Amino acid sequence: MSRVDQPASNRPTEVPVPKHKHRDVQGGVARAAVFGASDGLVSNVSLILGVAAANPGPGVVRLAGLAGWIAGAISMAAGEYGSMKAQTELLEYELDLERIELHRNPAVETRELAQLYEARGVTPEMAFDLATQMMSDPEVALEAHAREELGIDPDALGSPVGAAVASFGAFSVGALLPLLPWLFGSGAAAVVASVVLGLLGAATVGATLARSTHGSYARLVARYCGIAILAGGITFAVGSVVGVSTG
Repeated sequence: MSRVDQPASNRPTEVPVPKHKHRDVQGGVARAAVFGASDGLVSNVSLILGVAAANPGPGVVRLAGLAGWIAGAISMAAGEYGSMKAQTELLEYELDLERIELHRNPAVETRELAQLYEARGVTPEMAFDLATQMMSDPEVALEAHAREELGIDPDALGSPVGAAVASFGAFSVGALLPLLPWLFGSGAAAVVASVVLGLLGAATVGATLARSTHGSYARLVARYCGIAILAGGITFAVGSVVGVSTG
């Protein structure tokens, strides 16, 4: 009796396979956003507290915070764009070299791909058959060699513009948090508010990273808050000394 002729009650139950979609974690945008937010927060809260500790007028603190935000955001975006552009150009160059070799020496590249599969535990016969099938399509062959030899995905080389935009936006959000109290107030109240907002921002960065990586909330929140406290405390101490000595 064929499977089609079997009674419905006797047929094996087909369990649907759930689709699991992975996030893009290699494009550089997520890394740029996390790093940008953390750097914007830590650098500007440190700058604001350091200047405020010298006890100048609130306008000076406000100007320093605005300058730190704009200069830092532009610098971060430019740095991310430059580094990502260099990385993608390097990877594209390696892919071009591989593409040339695939066209020039297909037999050698087939044996090379088969050996890579063998190293992963595939039998020699199956490895050669698999490599031959991969080599029958130039684009599939390039992707296979890129993944196995170079460890890269040709379709996920990263976006320099995306990384730059993410870095600029994230840095701006982080840098603006400790600056907000000085846009509406001054003095000790503004200093305390900057510290509180800075710690809340640092905790948010840590919690967001913990949620994304399924890491420890307590450990990551403590890490980023500790960094912010250390950086802000050092600059506040230096600002206090400089303010006293120049007074």
